Amino acid sequence: MPRIGIFAKTFARPTLEGTLDAVAAHGLDCVQFNLASAGLPPLPDRIDAGLCARIRREMAARGIAMAAVSGTFNMIHPDREQRSDGLRRLRVLAEACGDLGTSVITLCTGTRDPENMWRRHPDNDSPAAWQDLLAAMREAVDATEASGVTLGIEPEVSNVVDSAADARRLLDALGSPRVKVVMDAANLFHAGELPRMRAILDEAFLLLGNDIVIAHAKDLSRDGEAGHEAAGTGLLDYDHYLARLRAADFDGPLILHSLEEAQVEASVAFLRRKLAGGDGRLS
Repeated sequence: MPRIGIFAKTFARPTLEGTLDAVAAHGLDCVQFNLASAGLPPLPDRIDAGLCARIRREMAARGIAMAAVSGTFNMIHPDREQRSDGLRRLRVLAEACGDLGTSVITLCTGTRDPENMWRRHPDNDSPAAWQDLLAAMREAVDATEASGVTLGIEPEVSNVVDSAADARRLLDALGSPRVKVVMDAANLFHAGELPRMRAILDEAFLLLGNDIVIAHAKDLSRDGEAGHEAAGTGLLDYDHYLARLRAADFDGPLILHSLEEAQVEASVAFLRRKLAGGDGRLS
């Protein structure tokens, strides 16, 4: 059965310890971490070994595992220098992962939008954007080779990898066992596709079910650039999503995000009910 976790930065606290206390108070034992919760930029220039030791110590004291750490930057930003800077900082993060106690870094495949890496741009569909992504991902694989970390890419409609088919295409092109998938069902539906929800989920798991390293749990109130609702408050067919995770033998972390702190208790309860009481049947 998947372990329920959460984005650590869901809890806005002035200290790392306060953030982790809030996670533990909800009975959660794993997080997708962001170095912002420890007072650093998500991708800093350097990471002090003492800080890594403190993060790991404080998480262990509360029985919390770091399922993954965020390494997101715009991998196809139109400014080549920004892409290069992101890759340099990714190497720094990867080198710290052993000390932090995690082996997974989550990535954003990016967009040609220069201001917001989560906003769709028409040039995302261009051959040049795809080639830039391939180049950036190959460099990311090379840059993290010594660290041995797994890189998790997430198909989402606003980015260059905007479908399960594109994610499969990328994984096949790279051919690296260290590139896996972050599965987020709420991110898979282009405008007009909600009526085909189950068919699209079925296709995603057929293509990617053997390559999921973590799964996300949020919801959506519409299709297109959506997927920004708390789990259990929208239109996502969670029975089918969780059944597909079970059918794929996924027992890793199921990470809540895109919710306010006030919504955490209800979303955790929702997932626990679904995981414990859902029949898990595919229909």
